[in-house]
Formats: sequence, structure tokens, C-alpha cells
Amino acid sequence: MRKHGKIIEYALSSLLRRKFRCLAILAAYALTVAILASILFMTGSLKIEARNLLGSSADLIVQRLLAGRHDLIPEAYAETIRGIPGVGTVTPRYWGYYYDALTGANYTLLGTDRKESTLELLHGRMPGGRGECAVGAGVSAVRFAGEGGELILTDSRGMGVSFQVVGVFRAESSMLTNDLVVLTDDGLIAFFGLPEGRATDIMVEVHNEDEVQTVARKVKRLLPDTRPITKRELLRTYDMAFNWRSGMMLTIFAAAVIAFCILAWDKATGISAEEKQEIGILKAIGWDTADVLVLKFWEGLILSMTAFLLGVIAAFVHVFFLGATLLAHIIMGWSVLFPEFRLVPHLDPYQLLILAFLTISPYVASTVVPSWKAAVTDPESVMRG
Repeated sequence: MRKHGKIIEYALSSLLRRKFRCLAILAAYALTVAILASILFMTGSLKIEARNLLGSSADLIVQRLLAGRHDLIPEAYAETIRGIPGVGTVTPRYWGYYYDALTGANYTLLGTDRKESTLELLHGRMPGGRGECAVGAGVSAVRFAGEGGELILTDSRGMGVSFQVVGVFRAESSMLTNDLVVLTDDGLIAFFGLPEGRATDIMVEVHNEDEVQTVARKVKRLLPDTRPITKRELLRTYDMAFNWRSGMMLTIFAAAVIAFCILAWDKATGISAEEKQEIGILKAIGWDTADVLVLKFWEGLILSMTAFLLGVIAAFVHVFFLGATLLAHIIMGWSVLFPEFRLVPHLDPYQLLILAFLTISPYVASTVVPSWKAAVTDPESVMRG
């Protein structure tokens, strides 16, 4: 242990002697790790955010398809679904999208006549009449409409409708409520001009979680023009979407990975004359080949571990404290009114291990291999160049 301690001490002094070269390598190395780690951190946290968002959603959502597109569903379908064994609460749901030309933002309008368990009010209450609404923090901010204020929207007939804001709410996930405007069911039906007896979709609760797929198949058999969507399918869709987007960003930043590979390859093709001379001197004063390789191993490991830790810390700060400012707009998608990005810090040890293996191992190997070639050469010929 004492011997290795002295070797590590010498490795640190050796790196400090070449501090400018080491700092350049460290900066490029840490930047590469930071980019890759930011993408991994953000993707992992978004998946957790999606699971939180959908954790309290209905077990099954039934939509009606017409010509392959989502269409309004007859409310009478709810009675047919209630007759399926194992089905609990069946609730027609009314919602839609609204483009606000004043701010250039897209809102999601949701009808409800009860307080949703997934919605937690910051101030005020849920709407109780047609002329009332509750809004997300994002809508409240862009329209300057807090509790007690007024929100004016244009309905399906082109008429301006004024709603009194009676509540500003949040949820466990800011992605759920930031662009949301909650009206009563009657208020939303009148606003969009929905036909009588039609809903946007139907939410279905299933008593036994293991029977959700069975209930979905029965719904499809009884109502062939419907599309049952399970909570598990929604989660899988979110995972696939985030994986695809993270893959797209990794492709975009492939230049950083290529630059790192070039750096490692350049390191592996040979070492400088100064380093060769240093190895020759060490061999001449009694160091054996194993000691030289241990020295170079510690040099590569110290430099790569430092760069890895700096990159991971920078990525953590970028994603979880600065809101992933460089990546957020790529991940957020089409919406104009983006949620305030407050991702829950999450570190996946498996991802960190894989990232460390893919970035640290090549550099350490590229440090040791060329040093071995110089270490097995006669010291006199090495020092003479």
C-alpha cells in the first residue's frame, strides 16, 4: 500500500508538470461526459415524471375511431362497458385543445364536475358553474389571470367568453397542469359546441389490475369501432417517445463522442518524447516494467475519473438546477406553453456505470498500452530517442 501511495503521489506530480496539456484534455473529456450524462439524466427523470403523471390515471381509456382518427364517442357506450364483469367506475370525459392567438400558446381544456384527486389547488377552488374556471400556473402567468381574475377565450362560434378564475392549481407533475384550463362539464360542452350525448372519451376503472387486458379485449369485441388504451400502454408509449428523443439527441451530439474517440486514438498511437524520456529515466534508476505500467494506469485513471466526476456534476447542475436549458426544448415537443421544468433529481447507478465504462476504460487503456511499448524498450535507447 505504501508503494502504491508513493506511485500515486508521483503520478499527481507528473500530471501537474504537464498541467496545461492535462487541462485541455480534461476540458474536452469533461464536456463529452457532461453532454452524454445530461441526456441520460433528463431521459431518466422524464420517464419518472411520466410515471408520476399517469400513476393516478384511469386503468383504461376508451376512444372511438372514425376513418382511423379519434372521434367523439357516444355516452351510451358507457352503459355497455359498465355491464362487463370486473369493471368499476365508468366516466365519460370531456376535453379538447385550444389555441390562444393572443399569446401563441396551446391550452388543454378539461371538463370536470368533481375535484380530481390528481389536481391539488394552490389557491382557490374548483369551478362550480359555467362561468368559472381553474387554471394551471403557466396559463395564469401568460394571461396574468390569478385567482379572482378573468380569462377570456373564443368559443367554437367565434364569440368571446369570459370565465372567472376561481383557482390556480398544481399537481405532482408540472407537465400535467401547466397548460390546463378546467371548466365544468356543461361549460366545456357549451364552449366547444359538442353534440348532445357525445364525449371525448371514456375512463374505465377495473377492480383487478390483472384483468385490464381482458376487459380491453371485451370492450373491443362489444364495441368494434373503439380503441381501448391501457395505462401500461400509455407508459410504454411515453418510454418509447423519450427513448427515441434521447437517441435523436445522442445522434446530434455524436460529434462530441467522435471527438473523444479521436482524442483516445491519438493518445493510443504513441506518447510524447518527453514521456518516453521520463519512462527511460525511471527504468534506469531501478523501476521495473510493472511499476511503470502502474504509474501510467494511475495517471490515466486520475485524469479520467476527474473528468468523469466533473462532467457528471456539470450535467446534474444543468439538468436539475438550471432546468436543462440546452435540451429542454428538444424534449418538450410541439407545445408552445412549456411547463416550468422542475425535474426530480434521479441518478440511475446502472446508467452511471455504463457511462463510466464507456468513457473511462478507453482512456485508461490508451494511456497504458503505448507506455508498455516504451517500458519494455532498452532505457538507453529510449532516452536517446
